[in-house]
Amino acid sequence: MTFDAFTKHMLDHFRLAIPNAYRPPIDYSIAFPTRRDFDLFLKRHGRPDVSSDRFEQAIARTPLPFEKTVEKLCTRELLRAYWDDQYAMPDGALVSFAMINRLVDYMLRSNSRIKRALRLTYPFVFLDEFQDTTYAQYSLVNTAFRGSRSIFTAVGDDKQRIMGWAGAMNNAFDEFVDGFNAVRHALLRNWRSHEALVGIQQVIARQIDPDVEEVEARGQLEVDGATAAIWRFDNREQETQMIARWIRREVDEGRVAPHNVAILVRMRANSVEDELAPVLRDHGLTLRNLARNVGEIAIQDLLVEPLTEVILPLLRLGASARAPEAWSAAQDRLQALANVSSDDETVQERLQREIGEFSRNLRQIMRDEPLDTAVANRLFAQTLDFVGVERLRQAYPEYRRDADFQRVHNGFRILLRDCVENAVNWNDVLDRFEGKNQIPLMTIHKSKGLEFHTVIFFGLDAQTWWSLSPERNEELNSFFVAFTRAMQRAFFACCSERGKPIGWLEKLLLPAGVKQVDGVDIITP
Repeated sequence: MTFDAFTKHMLDHFRLAIPNAYRPPIDYSIAFPTRRDFDLFLKRHGRPDVSSDRFEQAIARTPLPFEKTVEKLCTRELLRAYWDDQYAMPDGALVSFAMINRLVDYMLRSNSRIKRALRLTYPFVFLDEFQDTTYAQYSLVNTAFRGSRSIFTAVGDDKQRIMGWAGAMNNAFDEFVDGFNAVRHALLRNWRSHEALVGIQQVIARQIDPDVEEVEARGQLEVDGATAAIWRFDNREQETQMIARWIRREVDEGRVAPHNVAILVRMRANSVEDELAPVLRDHGLTLRNLARNVGEIAIQDLLVEPLTEVILPLLRLGASARAPEAWSAAQDRLQALANVSSDDETVQERLQREIGEFSRNLRQIMRDEPLDTAVANRLFAQTLDFVGVERLRQAYPEYRRDADFQRVHNGFRILLRDCVENAVNWNDVLDRFEGKNQIPLMTIHKSKGLEFHTVIFFGLDAQTWWSLSPERNEELNSFFVAFTRAMQRAFFACCSERGKPIGWLEKLLLPAGVKQVDGVDIITP
């Protein structure tokens, strides 16, 4: 789980252990404060001279209680006023993840029994993407585990540090080595990409860190033709039309499935969807904007929610008489929900009978009832009843607060309803829900941890990437992260109407093997 999910789980489970002066009410809501929110607060409290960025950092990094940890009276009063303001909001208390982090840190320092139980629960701790750990998160790790017998492994890559704007540490691994007496091991094999792409990655990596070690490519080249190129277009219409035609050809000729072609943008995925989706649709292709919200949750986040992972296999069993993967997934998840031992054959057999009977009932409804949103809502409700709402909420701490559960519940219902429109059958509905045969669109930050056969950078120009420069490591890190998502091919769409080329970047990429191609020629044999 993420740091935020972990701290929220701890807060919801042990809220009453937080000293009363800072304890949030049970019905708090998650807040995502903006710079404007901080500016308004500071102005309201007569401190417009205080930098909102520095104040936000102070909230995230200052240990509780302020009465004991902050010496300067004016700073202490301002921080406490913010905390009080958030708890006293007219529509209910608002708590940001930065505040939750500080609350859990305070709880662990105040309650040795909870800290001891936590250490016994987690004898092994694996910290992924450690390069983006914030100061507050690292402080919490120290509070929770430093001096314990827990065994730690921190994995990451400083070249992929892209969350500095959100408070990521400048030297997370150095701090970890010093604080936990850790031993460094360099992982120098790339199992995702083939030699040509790894060679380009190495050039970008050296721009970030001249001392970076050579990486061995272990991925296999499986395509003919160019594997990395800059596509130059004169205008936006030419750009969208040619990209759509190129993807259509690649799909028709069996080189790649639509869901294995990712379109990555620096930001404003919704605007790109508005521009690109209609053109792709004209060519029989569907764009899936994973950044788009359904209700109050992004599609990309909804797809990995526990509720989705429990409900979707059961719906698939209703839609298909033979779906062995869905059967296995449904059985595993329901077995975990019911806390059934893998050795208890009697209970497992009963669970299998229940799943079989329920899936047959679903199949009957899907066969006899019309394919519409009303039936979709009913199927979702029946499946949720079969699983058991309370059982689900007890098994997953992130759902214990009604607002959190409803956010995911409503998002699932809305997306399922959207997928019903123009679907030919229920399997088609579920394929759409999962994003099968749809071209994923996402920001580069949300591509982290994923991989795709082919990656297309949409809008690589000096206007869109205005902050990308050799001196700004975090932007270059973002570019590196996005490029390393590609398994077989990576292309850059550069449109003159959007902005000028990024000269220094092209001077870096072209000698490394990236080709220049006139956009009108990308679909020539």
